[in-house]
Amino acid sequence: MRIALGQINTTVGDLPGNAALMLRTARRAAEAGADVVVFPELSLIGYPPQDLLDRPALLEQAQLEIEKLAAAAAPLKITIICGTVEPVDSPEGKRIWNTAVVLQRGQIQFRQRKMLLPNYDVFDEQRYFRSADDQTLLQLGSTPVALTICEDAWNDKRFWEKRLYDRDPVDELVNEGAKVLISINASPYQMGKRDLRRQIFSNIARHHGIPVVYVNQVGGNDQLVFDGSSFAMDPTGKVIAQAASFAEDLVIADINTGKGDYHDTHAEENEAVYEALVLGTKDYLRKCGFSKAVIGLSGGIDSSLVACIAVEALGRENVTGIGMPGPYSSDHSVTDAREMAEKLAIPFHLISINPGYQSAIAALDPLFKDTKPGVAEENIQSRLRGLTLMAFSNKFNALVLTTGNKSEIAVGYCTLYGDMCGGLAVISDVPKTIVYDLCRVANKRLSGAIPESVFTKPPSAELRPDQKDSDSLPEYDILDPILKAYVEDFLPPAAIATRLNVAIEVVRDVTNKVDRNEYKRQQAAPGIKVTSKAFGMGRRYPIAQRYRE
Repeated sequence: MRIALGQINTTVGDLPGNAALMLRTARRAAEAGADVVVFPELSLIGYPPQDLLDRPALLEQAQLEIEKLAAAAAPLKITIICGTVEPVDSPEGKRIWNTAVVLQRGQIQFRQRKMLLPNYDVFDEQRYFRSADDQTLLQLGSTPVALTICEDAWNDKRFWEKRLYDRDPVDELVNEGAKVLISINASPYQMGKRDLRRQIFSNIARHHGIPVVYVNQVGGNDQLVFDGSSFAMDPTGKVIAQAASFAEDLVIADINTGKGDYHDTHAEENEAVYEALVLGTKDYLRKCGFSKAVIGLSGGIDSSLVACIAVEALGRENVTGIGMPGPYSSDHSVTDAREMAEKLAIPFHLISINPGYQSAIAALDPLFKDTKPGVAEENIQSRLRGLTLMAFSNKFNALVLTTGNKSEIAVGYCTLYGDMCGGLAVISDVPKTIVYDLCRVANKRLSGAIPESVFTKPPSAELRPDQKDSDSLPEYDILDPILKAYVEDFLPPAAIATRLNVAIEVVRDVTNKVDRNEYKRQQAAPGIKVTSKAFGMGRRYPIAQRYRE
């Protein structure tokens, strides 16, 4: 049996477009000699659909579109396996199934409903779906197949020390006689996730002694990026077919001969993170109807990285940089920004905020008289820059890409309605120390576009004389491990201090800043998730709360 892995980039809610994409891909698979083509979880409606699932019309349209797809694909004489939604015929409980359907001879010949519904991090499937009570073997020709949907294959008791569910659909289906596992997925990217998936499914293949076909969605949908990285394994857990990471792809695996197509992936993790950010940025703008972006280029490391990502995502002709020097901007801020814009070949404009700043200070003098300059005056500068970028955005229909990194956003080292202004926070899940690594990746790809001086100068917001980030924060090589331990690993301050050998006072100061600045983060632009716990849809904390560890 020759199985095609249809790794496609779907758009949430575009049912006709997604169906047409599957039909085109199925035609290519049939022409390549595949017997079966497999598409990702919820491939008809896109993942994650969130509260679109509350709309009855979407369920009706899903049924019509899947029937039309089955009929249109009938002449291809290829079996299609794809994901959709299905209404529950019951007055009680959740009213939707998350379903895998098998299309053959112009009709839906088989349905498999998802049993294990994840309800952690970015997943909220118990909000919408009913869990299947039982699952059934799929017969493809003479081969009994275990067809599972994402989480259904992620509960192997031989892999996880502590499982989330008491049932294992793969075990149950193999015990019924399954000789092949086909798993359709919408598994978002995060650092280390690609290796984890292969470990999980290699373990399944070896234990049960069956081939495994794993098909994953690719593309950006809001805050999530799906890397694809689909694969097929033989019964020993050896990869026999492999799809690319971060790109649509079609590969064929022959599970009888143990041979298949093998396409390159991004093996190095910093390269993968960079690709994830490029794809997430590209798809966010494309799927939201934007084609152009504007960035505040300060000559700093963060805005430099965002500019490089934007150029690769959108094309240099669609990216504009604006330098906005103020009263405390250094000369190298302007020269570094201008040099990088020239190397990237993007338009660059210089607009001083000094006249606006002096006017604002003069207007506020009756209120600020007899007070010392401080944060208020610093933030006026940042907000004037935000005003400038948003004015350009409104005039030229270019989305503002914010440039704040995860380290700054975590501790509130950012200005509401200032540097936080924008439509997409591209690197808001990238710690500052990794920003430098990704800039090295960008320079390899873009012929050294970022000047070396950007790497060597101390980070600074340049909102007061001789300001450096380290005036307000620990050095980033100390700060970032504290933030990872607190935000991603959920450790209390005392345990963090012990693990990292850092003074407890330093740790408590950082964790208190994280807790106090939740109100800022919940007003920030959406960001692209690349770590195990991002600030955004997978992290839900109250703003008004007083709990401290």
